Amino acid sequence: MTVHTPKLAASESAAATSAAENSWLAEDSQATQAPPTVEEARKFTDDAENRWLNLIIKASRAQWVQETFITPDTEQIAADADQQVKALVSELAAQSRRFDGMQLPEDVARKLKLIKLSVDIPAPHNPKESAELSQINASLQSDYGKGKWCPDGPAGKCLALNDLEHIMSTSRDPVELEKAWAGWHAIAPPMKARYSRMVELANDGAREMGFADVGAMWRSNYDMKPDEFSAELDRLWTQVRPLYVSLHAYVRNQLLKKYGPSVIPPDGEIPAHLLGNMWAQDWANIYPLVAPPNADPGYDLSEILKAKKVEPLAMVHYGESFFKSLGFAPLPATFWERSMFVKPRDREVVCHASAWDIDYVDDLRIKMCIEQTGEDFSTIHHELGHNFYQRAYDTQPPLFRNSANDGFHEAIGDTIALSVTPAYLRQIGLLENVPPESSDLGLLMHKALEKVAFLPFGLMIDKWRWEVFSGKISPAEYNQRWWELRKQYQGVAPPVARSEADFDPGAKYHVAANVPYARYFLADILQFQFHRALCREAGYKGPLNRCSIYNNTAAGARLNKMLEMGQSRPWPEALEAMTGEKQMDATAIIDYFAPLKKWLDEQNARDGAKLDW
Repeated sequence: MTVHTPKLAASESAAATSAAENSWLAEDSQATQAPPTVEEARKFTDDAENRWLNLIIKASRAQWVQETFITPDTEQIAADADQQVKALVSELAAQSRRFDGMQLPEDVARKLKLIKLSVDIPAPHNPKESAELSQINASLQSDYGKGKWCPDGPAGKCLALNDLEHIMSTSRDPVELEKAWAGWHAIAPPMKARYSRMVELANDGAREMGFADVGAMWRSNYDMKPDEFSAELDRLWTQVRPLYVSLHAYVRNQLLKKYGPSVIPPDGEIPAHLLGNMWAQDWANIYPLVAPPNADPGYDLSEILKAKKVEPLAMVHYGESFFKSLGFAPLPATFWERSMFVKPRDREVVCHASAWDIDYVDDLRIKMCIEQTGEDFSTIHHELGHNFYQRAYDTQPPLFRNSANDGFHEAIGDTIALSVTPAYLRQIGLLENVPPESSDLGLLMHKALEKVAFLPFGLMIDKWRWEVFSGKISPAEYNQRWWELRKQYQGVAPPVARSEADFDPGAKYHVAANVPYARYFLADILQFQFHRALCREAGYKGPLNRCSIYNNTAAGARLNKMLEMGQSRPWPEALEAMTGEKQMDATAIIDYFAPLKKWLDEQNARDGAKLDW
């Protein structure tokens, strides 16, 4: 689940700059002989925004086509568009340094900063190297999208990621799970050399913009110094780690009962293939193995959707209706005409769910391969959260048409998904009766397997990449360090022996696609902070996990107040507009899961389960 918000980019490559723009650049070159003025800085940012919009749209369309119709041609088209984006962004970022150290109006200073941060992977000035970087990035994404495992060789039936994820989520045969896990991870080794070269080229681009490396650049995008941001993540992790440790110990003990000590150790890391997910980032699929006794809520949303014949398009309409109940306007007709809701049968696509704002105004879309599952029902609400956020800030200047920080975008989608409660399902006619509070333990366990289990994974992805970009990890240590961090933070281990011939990070979409990942950790924290604030605004007084803001326009107004700010102000101000608080705070997730934490600790003490690993 992610949001596709193409980083603001130049409207044309340096080679294709118009005559009028060449004139402007010439004037700017002459102006560099004299100290720059505030008026020149504002003119620079205004002109940059005007030049950017056309290319943003072109690059968005190119990437949309590449991800929904993967061919060598669409890959090249996307790479060319990406190169144009990066080339002029690199140029403008260099030009913007002319205004460093000046006392500028807040909006101008903020725009200059965002210009430098407007691409995730910055290109070096050298045109040949810039083209190489764009080609590498497009090829890595395509390799991931086309990835398959052929257990009987190329002549036999080959399994795509969706097929393998089905095995990981449903099989209880550790041998079958191990093979599926190893089969998917085998797609990644060919990426390693290109990924290493990408790191070199991107770091050159980051240094040309004035950053130590790409990791430092990513951490600079949070209205605080890079080291302060790292410390903030560590602070939040310290708040939530005891909850994760309790969950880990309980799950390991239940899996030990299922599989025995020959498959899983009683006091160490959990083998990654046993947790119901290809990356062991979401454990919800093993809920039947770890569910509390007598905690069945009495319904299965996936089965309800199938029994009621709720097709993918109808599932999306349910999601839109949620936002309309909060006071938001319906989605535009183009959303329904241009989105990809199901996996096409005739071509390769990237099925990873994402939300798109093609023209930065109202060409909103989602890209999913929807199936009739409760998970996809929640994912739809999540992705639409991105779309409604995108539309709320569409009147801001182009550089401010983004979330307060990238964690906010993901958090909004997840906040809405938290309101997909039994009470909400009953209100929309999918559930006849709301289960009693006595059944909440099972629902909390299921949610914890999704949300709490994710926390350390959300943190370690970028911990690994920051070390890669800084040079602390060499290519010869990529895989070793990946698993060291996974053991340190997640307490999981690979199911089969690994070596540097493997490149397991590349088997994760966000690594292959160079999508920063700290946003997902932040989102996992912020969504509960947002949810608590919106429930408070709605006047809700009961247990936090039973709150849904569906059909509450007061909560919708509070939500929109923050959404429409976009990135125009530092994120603590946007956080305050939503919650009344200026600091990210994990106490809401602790509050949400407090009944479960108490129960987990009781079970672990009863069974003598070892905490930690």
